[in-house]
Amino acid sequence: MPSASNTVAPGAPGLRDRAVTVATELGGRALQSTESWLLRYSSVPTTPFLPLETFPWVERVEERVPEVQAELEEVLSYREALPNFQDISVDQAAISSDDGWKTFFFLGYGFRSEANCRRCPRTSALLDSIPGLVTGFFSILGPGKHLPPHRGPWRGVLRYHLALKVPEPASASGIRVGGQEAHWQEGRSLLFDDGYTHEAWNGTDAVRVVLFCDILRPLRPPADQVNKALVKAIGWSPFVQDARSRHEAWEKRVEGLRWGNGR
Repeated sequence: MPSASNTVAPGAPGLRDRAVTVATELGGRALQSTESWLLRYSSVPTTPFLPLETFPWVERVEERVPEVQAELEEVLSYREALPNFQDISVDQAAISSDDGWKTFFFLGYGFRSEANCRRCPRTSALLDSIPGLVTGFFSILGPGKHLPPHRGPWRGVLRYHLALKVPEPASASGIRVGGQEAHWQEGRSLLFDDGYTHEAWNGTDAVRVVLFCDILRPLRPPADQVNKALVKAIGWSPFVQDARSRHEAWEKRVEGLRWGNGR
């Protein structure tokens, strides 16, 4: 597993970043070459945005918003200490290079941040109840932050946003997927296919936060088995292992912070 030690020789992190980026790009191309086959077996629409009624669990998740928001407020009190997304997932440096996109990670591709799950137990339990969950974290866009057009690596997963903090005016922040635009509404969900080119922005002077999840696309056999196998393999890729190492290094740096009622 890659190390995130502060004793790494000068220049080595840059080499590691480039190696991970190259491996990610090659893996992404290989995955995308199979997408047309996979989508023929999709049990849900392949449109940019998907109707929420396609997934019955969405309503149940929205009912728990106040509990998640309460835990989020505690997390946001440590906002400056939270990692920038590109500091954990180096491929995000292509779309974000400042401190305007913060994350608070719970789980992804087989790795689980036990410390963060303990800090937000109700959010963690809610994530565990979502069928086909692949990743889950708080995505925090700072004031004026814009994520330029980009696309996800693999349409075998779908993107879910549960809006937890949407500054007014809500119309000043939004997301455009495949040319279709939507705006977050606090307490409500958006479900979309990040395999389409998409961009997001926060045009207000306050932070916007969503519970950001990737879920397995419902597929008919044999594509469902193939997709699950690929997602499992991604969990062992240099991209995910490097992100895991970086997140564990962040946890060590902040382990002295007194979260929750002990603050």
